[in-house]
Amino acid sequence: MANSIDHIASIAEIVGADNLVSDDEAKQVYGLDWTRFYSPAPLCVVFPKSIEVVQALVLFASKNALSLVPSGGRTGLSGGAVACNGEVVVSFEKMNQVLEFDPIDQVVTVQPGLVTEALQQFAEDQGLFYPVDFASAGSSQIGGNLATNAGGIKVLKYGLTRDWVVGLKVVTGAGELLDLNRSLIKNATGYDLRHLFVGSEGTLGFIVEASMKLAQKPNNLTVALLAVPDMANIISVMTQFREHVELTAFEFFSDKALEHVLAHSELSRPFADPSAFYALIEFDQRNAAVMDAALAAFESCVESGIAVDGVISQSEQQRKDIWRYREGISEAITPHTPYKNDVSVRVSKVPAFLKAVDATVTSAYPEFEIVWFGHIGDGNLHLNILKPTDWPLDRFKRECEAVSEQVMKLVQKFAGSVSAEHGVGLLKRDQLKYSRSAEEIEIMKAMKRVFDPAGIMNPGKLLV
Repeated sequence: MANSIDHIASIAEIVGADNLVSDDEAKQVYGLDWTRFYSPAPLCVVFPKSIEVVQALVLFASKNALSLVPSGGRTGLSGGAVACNGEVVVSFEKMNQVLEFDPIDQVVTVQPGLVTEALQQFAEDQGLFYPVDFASAGSSQIGGNLATNAGGIKVLKYGLTRDWVVGLKVVTGAGELLDLNRSLIKNATGYDLRHLFVGSEGTLGFIVEASMKLAQKPNNLTVALLAVPDMANIISVMTQFREHVELTAFEFFSDKALEHVLAHSELSRPFADPSAFYALIEFDQRNAAVMDAALAAFESCVESGIAVDGVISQSEQQRKDIWRYREGISEAITPHTPYKNDVSVRVSKVPAFLKAVDATVTSAYPEFEIVWFGHIGDGNLHLNILKPTDWPLDRFKRECEAVSEQVMKLVQKFAGSVSAEHGVGLLKRDQLKYSRSAEEIEIMKAMKRVFDPAGIMNPGKLLV
């Protein structure tokens, strides 16, 4: 039987010696995502540069019972890109090119390692717009976005990554290359296998090429930031604005979240007095009438007391600066080892759900600091519990897992999802039952057996 050294030598022949690393530093970097609860221990890290190499690698892994873990920008928060059991990490960062652009169809075909921000810039260079956006756009990759069906900050108007993919090429766990949907708008020929791979977290196969449609550019994005005294009023603010203008984004964050951003950056406090929550509203100011309507909504919120202060951006730079209060949160709290829950409920249920979660967590662990933020316009909430400085990591993780079970029961009670946009990975695998029925889970397992008969594709993630 071949040993690890033999396997590494054989893999190097497949990918090329310059495209394989096995030193401890590289394994630490590429064997971990933004979660900090696992110890990476992959066999090696490889950087394929073509679809043919990916196929050859998968066939070799299947024959030799080697597990493969996909690696994109590693910005996930559910442990979906963690390799801690001698797996081969497959990084797509060298498959990062724009392959083709069709200006008539307004479709761009890219490799999976293309960074999200690079696709956004490419679209802008064509006078178009790629609307899927999030704080990690500068490092996340298209393949990872598709594998988790990433949402981000503009879902309210533009939808999820799923809504922008018109074609995929994937290499299944059996080493087969599938060309799915071929960028067609209409294709009523049975099961749309493309959408099985969107959100599959690399458990069925690897996305090796994606065709993404682009949109028309917004004319003049404008942002309002409002200080809001309580969570129920956040929903009232959204209702007021939505009655007046079409919203691109509606975000919220707590004052505790803002405090961490201020401590981590050179930003100054947006208002003289702190408020329990803040609502960030973005809209496309197509004309003066839209701005007039937004100002009417703004004034109505302040006059009625559902907001106590606010500002509307007057320039592109000010718009970007306001967004930094929201987009800087994840980076600001990372040093505090946050235990994250990325959940969703129906928008109308958000205030009651948040109140119930706060009561559950603070009752069990009054010493925990809770940081809330999220895409409240689509019901997506990020609950972050920060590790007390004097707690060892293993105790913190153990206690968070216990309280997380109670949170997930609330998610089930409110008919929500245990993972809104970061996937299930390792961190939430055992909580899938709170969002999916036993029958659904068995069907998902059956699908994995079809596409990945040897069970080598990101094993242990999503499904037990």
